[in-house]
Amino acid sequence: MANIKKMQMANTAYMQNDFLSAPSDMFSVDDEIIRSFDDENYIVFPGFCDVHVHFREPGFSYKETIKSGSVAAARGGYTAVCTMPNLNPVPDSREHLAEQIEIIKRDAAIKVYPYAAITVGQRGEELSAMEELAKDAFAFSDDGRGVQSDDMMREAMKKAKALGKMIVAHCEVNDLLKGGYIHDGEYAKAHGHRGICSESEYAQIERDIKLAKETGCAYHVCHISAKESVSAIRQAKKEGVNITCETAPHYLVMDERDLREEGRFKMNPPLRGKADREALIEGILDGTIDMIATDHAPHSAEEKSRGLEKSAFGIVGIETAFPVLYTYLVKEGIVSLDRIIELLAINARKRFGIPTQNDFSVWNLGEKFTVDPKDFISMGKATPFEGAELWGINHLTVCGGKIVYKKDNKLV
Repeated sequence: MANIKKMQMANTAYMQNDFLSAPSDMFSVDDEIIRSFDDENYIVFPGFCDVHVHFREPGFSYKETIKSGSVAAARGGYTAVCTMPNLNPVPDSREHLAEQIEIIKRDAAIKVYPYAAITVGQRGEELSAMEELAKDAFAFSDDGRGVQSDDMMREAMKKAKALGKMIVAHCEVNDLLKGGYIHDGEYAKAHGHRGICSESEYAQIERDIKLAKETGCAYHVCHISAKESVSAIRQAKKEGVNITCETAPHYLVMDERDLREEGRFKMNPPLRGKADREALIEGILDGTIDMIATDHAPHSAEEKSRGLEKSAFGIVGIETAFPVLYTYLVKEGIVSLDRIIELLAINARKRFGIPTQNDFSVWNLGEKFTVDPKDFISMGKATPFEGAELWGINHLTVCGGKIVYKKDNKLV
């Protein structure tokens, strides 16, 4: 075995727990590969885990495929991802979910876990076939839409609890959207745009907290962006509610002051105000926010070329997540590297019971690059970080002891 003592072992304590392999087991790949990284400039991270991605198959393979999305994820250091159900067909029955599972078995470069829908067609009118889906579904979500009916969400939570599954919620009150497409803040007012109020997010979170408390369901909130959401979840945790949440890299390092009149700055929820971003960072530091997920949401170039108002919601981020967080939070002394690794690799696995064995990536944090979407493996190219200079380049990702990404030989 190659001498790896010079390589920095990030979060060794985590690697030795029940969720990650011990360091002695990590390097079960060809000695020559490891020997090429026998240098103190490299650092080894446990495989990242993203519980919120959109790989668009089946139904929308012109945006992304399981193959392209999973290899892009491997490039970003990810060895496990969870795919959201806004697909065609929507995975609201075992038959529909089976279509996605077959593609995953055939094409996935890393571990891919599919969500099933909470409601039929994600329309919020009738519960999906939750009992028959429970065996193969990672969890239940209607991501892309909030479940509007209190009674429907209550029944979904009761059934999920009985099945031992989690409800993972995109929280959004439709009646409060009023045709908005960016944050209802200073930028929207100054440029004549229709805004999305923060209440549309936190009001539904507050409702779901009450329902989770009532039903005892394990509950997870997607992509929080507002300061009131952080406060509500912090209080719920103090009260013992079985709740976790995620935010995304762009909400932690950008706010409405960074907006441009381009579709690559349009996502849902939107970039909010400075105070919201600061509250999210506080939530990262005090443990209110449990994990960072990318909400990787690729679209075609045409769908993202229509400006802020008319472009599709969603940006890509799975290839840049760690460099963004390292550059803007770790190097700036705002968040420690260990905390970032907890948020990217450890906490999601603990919460959702996602296993790992011989999963890791090898990074050089002293290398920098300029973000050029043309270099992305993902079929989606819309990123608000285009042109940014970021630190940290991944040289190798290993999933289950198998090399799934190697720099300069991307499609291994």
